[in-house]
Amino acid sequence: MIEKVLLTEYFSLCPDGMCRTDVLTEQERQDIDVNGALYLSGIVQRADAKNNNGRLYRRPILDREFETYKKPIRENRAVGGLDHTDSSVVELQHACVKVVDLWWEGNDAMGKMKVLSTPHGQTLRALINDGVQVGISSRGLGSVREENGVLLVEDDFQLICFDIVSDPSTHGAFLSPKMVNEATVRELGKEGKADRLNRLINNIILHHEARQR
Repeated sequence: MIEKVLLTEYFSLCPDGMCRTDVLTEQERQDIDVNGALYLSGIVQRADAKNNNGRLYRRPILDREFETYKKPIRENRAVGGLDHTDSSVVELQHACVKVVDLWWEGNDAMGKMKVLSTPHGQTLRALINDGVQVGISSRGLGSVREENGVLLVEDDFQLICFDIVSDPSTHGAFLSPKMVNEATVRELGKEGKADRLNRLINNIILHHEARQR
């Protein structure tokens, strides 16, 4: 039986947290002007290229997971934590951002998120205001196999969330996959029936589209 591991991948956020202002909607601009809201954006994943951890995520797999992840985005529950935990579920007590949009620019997956008013969100805001460099890191569960010196992430990959982390050079702990025990796999299995059905449908559609090409 192939064991799944907790996979985390780091990407630096853009300077001052925002790559460019044209990714903001008019409502978000008003949220910033009126309420002092803080939005962040940057690359959150990359397809079909070996990353710094030696892993490669194929585009169809990421397409499927992002389509599935759009449901919690629409339902305002796509939150991420401040620093990674070893859990395969999102722990709300660590929440600091809410993902509001995902899109592709070539093979770069871009994300936009709002900093929450939670205690961890306030800590994140203070770090950014004080010039501390932070980044975005995806957290997912899946297996990998080695092929020609590259660790291919398998089709069983499941995206969990996007966390805000410090530079990986100062936190080597999350550079290596952490083994997930049976208990955490069971936790992930508690995903709602609607989410699992949506994931299955997206997978079928993507495989059909691939065969038609």
